Amino acid sequence: MGASKLDIYTDQIIEIAAFAKVFAHPARVAILQYISKQENCICNDIVDEIGLAQATISQHLKVINEAGLLKGNFEGKSVCYCLNTIRFKEFQDAFNSYFNTTQTNCCSI
Repeated sequence: MGASKLDIYTDQIIEIAAFAKVFAHPARVAILQYISKQENCICNDIVDEIGLAQATISQHLKVINEAGLLKGNFEGKSVCYCLNTIRFKEFQDAFNSYFNTTQTNCCSI
């Protein structure tokens, strides 16, 4: 989608799409799961655990980070990552709020 088309969507829709992009790839879900089980980790640990190339892991981490789901020290090769639990809670709230409707007549049999 071209950046010029983003202005036709609400901020909430754009935010949910950014989160959905994170969870749309199994490698990113595996990375999040691995990080969630660690107190901290170094990028090479993720490479060893997930089994993908360093460059591929870095690309996935970039998508996760752009959604705001990571925090930590992002300098050099000794990068320390942890989950941004506050941002995860914000995502849960946004997702629940957006999709929580009370349609009672939809698809009635």
